[in-house]
Amino acid sequence: MLTERNNILKNKVLRNIFKLNGFRASFKIALRGIVHLFLYHRNMRVIFLMGILAIFLGFYFNLKGIELITLSITVTLVFMAEIFNTAVELMMDAIAKEYNTKIRLVKDIAAGIVVITCLNAAVIGYVLFIRRLLR
Repeated sequence: MLTERNNILKNKVLRNIFKLNGFRASFKIALRGIVHLFLYHRNMRVIFLMGILAIFLGFYFNLKGIELITLSITVTLVFMAEIFNTAVELMMDAIAKEYNTKIRLVKDIAAGIVVITCLNAAVIGYVLFIRRLLR
């Protein structure tokens, strides 16, 4: 009796964990956020175009597998940094409408993350492409 009850509970838990509707709803929400970024944030469109260009160049120059993986991770990190920066800026703007020194500092730090990842991307791009471009 107890074992049967435990099995029923396990099945209910497993169904809730792997519930497809919850996944679909989460995916839809995330997609809506990404679409918002592309529609209303110029930097995201620029980063997207530069990332696509870098990936195409990687295929054009026949980069090795590990080089393409490195390039892909680098492009993804720049996307993630810009998304994080935008989220922090929107959150800080919602918290305080008037100027606040600490909020300005938080926004500057978030923007600094984007600068660091872009510098990293430039170095990776230089290492991967400079010899191929000079040929």
